[in-house]
Amino acid sequence: MKTKLKNFFIKTKDWFVRHKPTKRRIIQVYAALLCNANLKGFVSGKIYGGGTKYACTPGLNCYSCPGAAAACPLGALQNALASSGTTTPYYILGIIALFGLILGRTICGFLCPVGLGQELLYKIKTPKIKKNRVSRVFTYLKYVLLVALVIIIPIMLQSPTFCKYICPAGTFGGGIGLLSNPQNADFFAMLSGLFTWKFALLVAIIVLSIFCFRFFCRFLCPLGAIYGFFNKFALLGVKLDKQKCIDCGLCVDHCKMDIKHVGDHECINCGECISVCPTQAISWKGSKIFLHSNAIENEEAQPTLNSILENGTTAQLAAEEVEVTSVNSITAMAVSTNSTEIKAETADVAEAAPHESNTPENGLNQASEPIESKAMTKIKKRNKWLEIAAWALASVILIFALVYYNFLAKEQDIFVYNVGDPCPKFTVLTYEGENAGEFSTTDANGKVMVLNFWATWCTPCKEELPEFNELQENYSDDVVVVAFHQIGYEYTEVQDAINSYGWGDYSLIFAQDDNVLAQGTAPLFQSLGGKSVWPMTVVVDRDGRISSVRQGKISYSDLEKEVLSALNN
Repeated sequence: MKTKLKNFFIKTKDWFVRHKPTKRRIIQVYAALLCNANLKGFVSGKIYGGGTKYACTPGLNCYSCPGAAAACPLGALQNALASSGTTTPYYILGIIALFGLILGRTICGFLCPVGLGQELLYKIKTPKIKKNRVSRVFTYLKYVLLVALVIIIPIMLQSPTFCKYICPAGTFGGGIGLLSNPQNADFFAMLSGLFTWKFALLVAIIVLSIFCFRFFCRFLCPLGAIYGFFNKFALLGVKLDKQKCIDCGLCVDHCKMDIKHVGDHECINCGECISVCPTQAISWKGSKIFLHSNAIENEEAQPTLNSILENGTTAQLAAEEVEVTSVNSITAMAVSTNSTEIKAETADVAEAAPHESNTPENGLNQASEPIESKAMTKIKKRNKWLEIAAWALASVILIFALVYYNFLAKEQDIFVYNVGDPCPKFTVLTYEGENAGEFSTTDANGKVMVLNFWATWCTPCKEELPEFNELQENYSDDVVVVAFHQIGYEYTEVQDAINSYGWGDYSLIFAQDDNVLAQGTAPLFQSLGGKSVWPMTVVVDRDGRISSVRQGKISYSDLEKEVLSALNN
């Protein structure tokens, strides 16, 4: 019984040893958790909208994910290009360039949650699709998507095209993440054929990622394409010493990405090729940023048998032994060498070695043992403590983020007005045009108010705004239509978008959703029951009471019915 129990614990220990996560895997999980530290969002079904949402994470992580603590750089870039017109969005371009110059595609290998998910899917035991020349050609598809769906079309159509039609992170995090919460059950009524397409695409990417390593990263991800441009210049990553390289090809064969050589634009700098290089030609670049240059040089110049035995017959003999060992190891790596000559040299060394090795004066036994100077010992100890300090600091940052987002950063306590309640009084700033200046609830003068909430990045919002203008023109004597833009955008930025869409001469009123209510500073969108989904339409009757609240796009016929109902009450 004791033997069986002992064997059980031994097998359990061996299993954990074999399956323990690598440092890279731990960093990947850490980065995913840090980027989605707002765990309470998955419980409440609400998107965090605090100050850190104006910053970008390095990897692909959807802004609309309930747990997201920051924005996605790819989504921010598309929104900036879609709403800026001819103005260059220097802020977001600078952020992406900074990430790229420091890390390059190391972000893909270590910090991207989407990359982590694909790697875990690939671990499922199934037949795998190996990389080949065809897959190498298809890797350029992501560069086509970058130019077309991230840059050109967003500028032309003022729409974040890649996020809208392709991005699986948005479908999984923002779509399914919100829909899976029972409190967002009314969102299902807003779904259309577009969500069906994106959901089918997400399922396809998930399935293909099981059979093909990092399918999305290799063929579809524009963010990886952007970071690939910086791989050659990035401060951190892997590098190849061409003087040591013997062109054995083991690094390329071992890599699951479609690289032609170590560190090219397809390399995600995972570092797995370092251990398979027979000549240690591959190493981490950027080490001198964190360690003193002398420490690196000393570590690279660690004493060897040749450097210690410099004189006499013993030195010559040791050199022959090292040469034979090196030749044998390289021969094992398929480097052509005459095996007969190696055996002959080995035999000669074997005959000569006993005569020399037993001589105590020559110090061969002492030199043959692993030699480690005090300086090297000191460097290794320092590096160990630096690693411990780095992990401790990372743990503190993660704990602080989890505590802050889930306990300290409380959502603003806003009173929500429902159908039948009096509409809150407000005075708002309006944009330039026919009705520039200010607008107040007192300006309605007994008319029905239609409050539409839109955003420059919201395609359904932009599609329905002409219909709201048509309603205003058809019922100008009885209705006032006010289009509120999402809070958080600069006045000039929204004004430029209005002008570029040709809405400057519209009869409806464009205003900024920055109303100050009696309950505290809060946007009208939240006060009227908005749930992080645009557009939203609120109809207020002649008596100033909320008649209806509709989230999502509304047709002209339904809008007209709501208005006529409010007029007849």
